[in-house]
Amino acid sequence: MTTTRGMLTIMSAPSPLCPHVEWALGGVLGMPISLDWRPQPAERGSYRSEFSWTGAPGMTARIVSALKRWPRLRFEASDAGSATAEPERYSYTPTLGVFHAMTTLNGDVVIPEDQLRGAMLSARGDAEALQEELEALLGSAWDEELDVFRQAGEGESLRWLHEVG
Repeated sequence: MTTTRGMLTIMSAPSPLCPHVEWALGGVLGMPISLDWRPQPAERGSYRSEFSWTGAPGMTARIVSALKRWPRLRFEASDAGSATAEPERYSYTPTLGVFHAMTTLNGDVVIPEDQLRGAMLSARGDAEALQEELEALLGSAWDEELDVFRQAGEGESLRWLHEVG
């Protein structure tokens, strides 16, 4: 069976939601999950946690589907890909919803050729419009919103998937 390794980073979860996140994650992975919750200084009354897992390709999408139900949750989920699947990253925020992109092994977003061509056609030679299209394809709005939560874990290790800008 082909497997992949993945990482889930809960950037922000209100205290009452934490046990529900563990329950949902356990349901997807088929085993009880207990996360190490730490206060999230960027949002009063919320907590952050990280969880690494190993599972079948497609597991990341299943985790995201289970967690995106709660609108006050902020998270990122990624996997390293496998022989049959490309690496990928998902980001979720209450205001923006889900962002999904294929990535390189080091976490850089990969934009498929057809999406680049679509952005160029949509921009119709307007450099500012093309920049907006490319920012959307890169998930820049998600990075901007989540960046404060990434940096708020003062003194904790952070996993930067990529740097925008």
